[in-house]
Amino acid sequence: MARHVVAPVDELPPGSRKFLTIDERPIAVFNVKGEFFGLLNRCPHQGAALCEGPLIGLAQSSEPGAIEYTKLGEIIRCPWHGWEFDIRTGQSYCDPKRFRVKAYAVNVEPGSSVVKGPYIAETLKVSVENDYVVVDL
Repeated sequence: MARHVVAPVDELPPGSRKFLTIDERPIAVFNVKGEFFGLLNRCPHQGAALCEGPLIGLAQSSEPGAIEYTKLGEIIRCPWHGWEFDIRTGQSYCDPKRFRVKAYAVNVEPGSSVVKGPYIAETLKVSVENDYVVVDL
């Protein structure tokens, strides 16, 4: 499994999302209250750019007349037909047995462990001998 650096944490504040393409896959990374989640940016219904839809919550009811609004900012609604998916898991709320969106693991790691780059500068040994600077090649 290949790792891909998305952005510094401070470029994705809570409530934001970032769109990117990795290995020709459109992906969106979301920051929900300091937790990060990744989803394939393609609705399984008809292929819309799912993650461009609004972030909403989930209305639940345990009895008639009692509505509780949960998961605020954790449900993505498809901009084409309104299908809803949990951004934590990719679960569909329209047809959970048949449809889900591919979810990707997203981690926060120290910059020193991921932004080293493929380039290594050649170094030379330098020493001082009797007030002369000497470079060893």
